[in-house]
Amino acid sequence: MENNPLIRLSDIDNVAVARQEIAAGTLLTIGTLQITTREAIPSGHKVALRPIDSGEVVRKYGQVIGLATQAIAAGAHVHVQNLDMSGAGRVHSVGHAYQAVARLEPAASFEGYVRSNGRVGTRNYIGVIASVNCSASVCRYIADAFKGEAMQAFPNVDGVVAITHGSGCGMDGSGEGLEILRRTLRGYADHPNFAGVLVIGLGCEVNQIAPLIESLASRESGLFSAVTIQDEGGTRETVEQGKNIVRDMLTLANRAQRSTVSAQHLTVGLQCGGSDGYSGISANPALGAAVDLVVQHGGTAILSETPEIYGAEHLLTARAAAPAIAEKLMARLRWWEGYTSQHHGDMNNNPSPGNKAGGITTILEKSLGAVAKGGSTGLMAVYEYAEPVSEHGLVFMDTPGYDPVSATGQVAGGANLICFTTGRGSVYGCKPTPSLKLATNSPLFKRMGLDMDYNCGVIIDGTLSVAQAGEQIFQMMLDAASGKPTRSEEHGLGDNEFVPWQLGAVM
Repeated sequence: MENNPLIRLSDIDNVAVARQEIAAGTLLTIGTLQITTREAIPSGHKVALRPIDSGEVVRKYGQVIGLATQAIAAGAHVHVQNLDMSGAGRVHSVGHAYQAVARLEPAASFEGYVRSNGRVGTRNYIGVIASVNCSASVCRYIADAFKGEAMQAFPNVDGVVAITHGSGCGMDGSGEGLEILRRTLRGYADHPNFAGVLVIGLGCEVNQIAPLIESLASRESGLFSAVTIQDEGGTRETVEQGKNIVRDMLTLANRAQRSTVSAQHLTVGLQCGGSDGYSGISANPALGAAVDLVVQHGGTAILSETPEIYGAEHLLTARAAAPAIAEKLMARLRWWEGYTSQHHGDMNNNPSPGNKAGGITTILEKSLGAVAKGGSTGLMAVYEYAEPVSEHGLVFMDTPGYDPVSATGQVAGGANLICFTTGRGSVYGCKPTPSLKLATNSPLFKRMGLDMDYNCGVIIDGTLSVAQAGEQIFQMMLDAASGKPTRSEEHGLGDNEFVPWQLGAVM
């Protein structure tokens, strides 16, 4: 059991992280250093290990997380009052840390739904998808008709999900915003966790359903349909027609059976939300260790949230399998710099009030911890938002940092499992894809145990190593992919988290 109240992550760090709340005037020893706290240090926050001059870099994880804005005494609390962003550029050594991964044979396996096109689902839902916000209520009325007792006749189907959103019209008919929306809807309509799909439009919207339908992969007979409210004669008529269509689909979907498949069919979306000072120490590295196992067994992991890798992108370009992959990542970051500037923001505006309360001060610090979710294997591809992910191994998808928008893009890209680390306590669900929540600390896991799937606080407590926790998380991934309900599924969460990235003017 680890008793030292401080965690120092690198020998060159000039700050350490409080394992628990430390009172002012506490004498602390870490290695050969002795300091006395000059003030109370909250749990998860940073304390100076030696005097730091004004303008001097502050290091955590062995990396620069910012510049001291004033002289900081040894034992002082290091946070927003004395630490700010560093303008120093990162040095990129593209590909120097890339190593090809040897696949483990035989690969681990899980029990999944093999679809007619060879893709594998981890759940067996029917989706009712709105082309435009104007058809959202109709989609919900149809899905709501198949809750509770209505599903008892279909024990092999996980449910009927309404995929609704706030867009689809009042937008440029040929712009980037419409293309992203269509790409996202296409990804959901083609997702292997949906046995069948019903698309519903109003009829006069910009996002016409005909072009969407033409781009979809074929499904088995009876498992795809599309209707428009105006052609059906109104809302009541469309709801009744939709219920009849879904009822027929449920009969077909109920015939599906799970079968044993290789872990190469696992595609995991990596998320962190409500991060705290422990995220980069416990849950994110543990998830990274599990991701390394996913990759070694032939599977895929999608790292995202582009604003939350800002400042740590050099760690990813160093692992790029080819220079073009690194350049594509850097191009997306340059786009984000321009995007935030255009809207009079800056990239360091990302840490939320909850992040800061949990001990995270700058985006550099947050990003260095966030990148740890991606493990240590090579970066094999970079995708734009909601693009279909075809490459195996660790890949990156450009998304906002806002979790529902980011995870929506990952699921559209093919993620059939989400792993979500949290230090403050996210309750995110993600139908049709199961979402595993990984708590960064034991107090959170105890306080919100009915929402958390795994306690990475055991790493902070000293009872498990990062590697040991990673092995347990990997097994949890396989169990969830095989049908074991996640906490969010037990609570029925995930019906309202479809949030496509909305770009462009609303007209």
